[in-house]
Amino acid sequence: MRNSLIRIVMWASAGLIVAVGWGFYFANANRDEPIGPIIYGLAGLTQPFVAVAVRYGNFPIGLRTAVAANAATYALIGLIIGTIRRYSR
Repeated sequence: MRNSLIRIVMWASAGLIVAVGWGFYFANANRDEPIGPIIYGLAGLTQPFVAVAVRYGNFPIGLRTAVAANAATYALIGLIIGTIRRYSR
């Protein structure tokens, strides 16, 4: 039980680091140069909640909300992978 909890915390930490990294990137990106579709695709792939909210919700999301949502999303992914891993043995 303890190992699975540690793994879920590690997944949530990875989600937090990814969201903070994208936040720093977009905050420091040059506003005069357009950001390519590859960058937006990678950002959408690594931050699924933000991608869905921006695409379908059409409302801005703050950095704190993005970080919390991404950490929760990655924790959920870690929980799913841990459950599949436990039952596949």
